[in-house]
Amino acid sequence: MNYPYMPKSTALWLIENTALTFEQIAEFCGLHELEVKNIADAETYKIQPLNPILSGQLTREDIEKCEADASAHLTLREEIVKAQQKQNKKGVGYTPKLHRQNRLGGILWILKNYPELTDGQVARLMRSTNPTVASVRNKTHASYSVIQIQSPVVLGLVSESAIHEAVAKAQKQANKKNKK
Repeated sequence: MNYPYMPKSTALWLIENTALTFEQIAEFCGLHELEVKNIADAETYKIQPLNPILSGQLTREDIEKCEADASAHLTLREEIVKAQQKQNKKGVGYTPKLHRQNRLGGILWILKNYPELTDGQVARLMRSTNPTVASVRNKTHASYSVIQIQSPVVLGLVSESAIHEAVAKAQKQANKKNKK
């Protein structure tokens, strides 16, 4: 599911400027309905409203259609969805310090779940180095005994689509080797 850029800001604008239900806003913004209700109930906002019409995420007609029919759903414009998909293929951008510390756990998770990936592929996915990946694979890393295995997708270190693309590439290479 694709959600708008800055979902809470978008939700705030939709609450203030439309007659949409909390459920419709929550579904469109990828928030829980209670979270949307809390945004609506707040008297002071720490966030600025973001107009989804001006940002090109919605059209006025979509909003009017959903205001008239409470069972209708808002959807992002196709151009925004394509732009998000293109951005997702590049992988995850900034990694918070907390999650960077869990990088070894993500590397170990990938090695255990996708052993067909080479050290270079794992290093590229996790934005690490080949020697680090090799030492984790060989269980010789200095911190190996304290590594907590965690999914790098959950940690936000890599996108799920990037992992699937790397696995498909590895399988394709393995098939070429088997044919020779």
